[in-house]
Amino acid sequence: MATETAAATGGHVSPIALEEAGICVDSAGGAIGLPQLCPDWMGNQIFWLIVSLVVIFFVLSRIALPRIAAILAERQGSITNDLAAAEDLKVKASEAEAAYDKALANARNDAQAIVAQTKADIKADLDAAMAHADAEIAAKTAEGEKAIAEIRAGALEAVKEVAKDTAREIVTAMGAQADPKTVDAAVTSQMKG
Repeated sequence: MATETAAATGGHVSPIALEEAGICVDSAGGAIGLPQLCPDWMGNQIFWLIVSLVVIFFVLSRIALPRIAAILAERQGSITNDLAAAEDLKVKASEAEAAYDKALANARNDAQAIVAQTKADIKADLDAAMAHADAEIAAKTAEGEKAIAEIRAGALEAVKEVAKDTAREIVTAMGAQADPKTVDAAVTSQMKG
């Protein structure tokens, strides 16, 4: 409208048109300087700024912030629960480790007891086998000594008989008659020493 007035008056703006346009708009209807800093429009801008801030405040305080607070509380609760569960698991793990160590120590003790028992059993079996072998060896030695004694006795008898026969043959070879009792007595006295 100020443009039409300026064109109708020959380029001059009437004071009424200037009053309508204000100090923020030139005669062609364009803004002068920064429109947001125009003192004529400042009141209107402040009003809408306050209305916008109040709306944003109510939207945030009634909708967004309660949701954010609920999510943060849920997260904190979840973190607290997870930390408590982790602590419980840590305690259970240390208990399980202690039980494992105890079971391992018991197993080692049992293994050592089994090894000791097995060694004792083997030693007892070995001692029994050695005693049995010693008894068999002693029995065989006694049998051998008895057989040697019999052989020795038999050999002495055989030597006596050979000696008697030899003495008779020698006496007969020399031309004399050998009395069997005399030859037996002579051989027996020589063998006794």
